Amino acid sequence: MPARERADLMIAVLGECVADSFTGRPPAGSAELTLRALPGGGPANTAVALARLGTPARFLGRLSHDVFGALFRERLSSSGVDLTACVEAGEPSTLAVAALDERGRAEYTFYATGTADWQWTPGELGPARLGSASCLHTGSLALVKEPGREAVEEFARQASARATVSIDPNVRPSLAGRDDYQVERWCAFADILRLSDDDLGFLLPGVPPERACDGWHAAGARLVVVTLGAAGALVSLDGERARVAAPGVAVVDTVGAGDAFTAGLLHSLEVKGLLGGRLDELDLETVVAAAEFAARVSALTCSVAGANPPWADQL
Repeated sequence: MPARERADLMIAVLGECVADSFTGRPPAGSAELTLRALPGGGPANTAVALARLGTPARFLGRLSHDVFGALFRERLSSSGVDLTACVEAGEPSTLAVAALDERGRAEYTFYATGTADWQWTPGELGPARLGSASCLHTGSLALVKEPGREAVEEFARQASARATVSIDPNVRPSLAGRDDYQVERWCAFADILRLSDDDLGFLLPGVPPERACDGWHAAGARLVVVTLGAAGALVSLDGERARVAAPGVAVVDTVGAGDAFTAGLLHSLEVKGLLGGRLDELDLETVVAAAEFAARVSALTCSVAGANPPWADQL
């Protein structure tokens, strides 16, 4: 598609905002625990990273009017994300308390019952919310949490008629069971599936990544990317595969690393004019180049605290 026809296109991201709270180590004998709250949530992180990289991004979220909702709005808008398609929600924001292990990987405890992110209704997800998006990215808890998951899935299914659809399962075992992640069903309308090796281990325990990719290709997804942490990523385009190395970096933590990778991948494909359809013009060489760029974006995110993806001039 010529550049002038793509000028008003953007990537829409549908999903949750979460207040990621990190605990400080209390002094000996203290009965007080300090929490440091940072704006997070996989889809919101992806939208922020896209906008910072220079790809116009529209966020489709249900934003509360509580103190965390104000925090989310400031972070998204200051990064350049379009918030005009967000819903003003009366419910409270979702809170996650994160504990970091020795590798900087976060384990979360969620406070998510009755919160704003999961209350989508079909009336809130009409075609106008998608706008002129060339791609819809969604997944994470928005596709598994009741009562809104059916409305989100149907919206993504309808969006696939005119936009590329990207899904990141971003599994959260403490909030949803294996059967809630209907990845094969989602592949019927998804063009891109990006997940981590931890996600794969939860969804298909003991199944090698290559065999998992083949199953998801058979279900309909053309491009499957499995990120492998420090080991890089496996990319699979209709069964044609390659490995991409991860850049070396001093890791502060890995919060938001997968979301940053997804943003880098989608940004690279959008810059080349490849989004907006079924990826018919995509080849493995282009996928590898996009994944290498995505790995750089992810590595820079790991080099700072929290989900704080880089701006384009930092690359």
